[in-house]
Amino acid sequence: MVAVTIWGSLRRFTDGKSPVDVDATNFKELLDRLSEEYPGLKPQIERGVSLALDGRIYREAWFTKIGPDSEVILMPYMAGG
Repeated sequence: MVAVTIWGSLRRFTDGKSPVDVDATNFKELLDRLSEEYPGLKPQIERGVSLALDGRIYREAWFTKIGPDSEVILMPYMAGG
C-alpha cells in the first residue's frame, strides 16, 4: 500500500480524504485503482493528471515504479513553459 496525497481540486472526488491508501506498484495500477475506488476521479484521470513521486513530477509515465515508502501526490495536470 502506498499513501497518496490528493491535491487541490481533486480532493472533492475523494470526499475530502487525503491521503488515501492505494495498493499499487506503478502509476498505471495506482490510477486504475483510484478510478475504481473513487469514480468521480475517473474523468479527471482520463483528461490528464500529474503525479509527483518523491518530489519529481511525472505525466504519462505509466510503468514508473512506486515503492511502499514513496511520497506520492496526485495533482491536476501541470503544464510547464
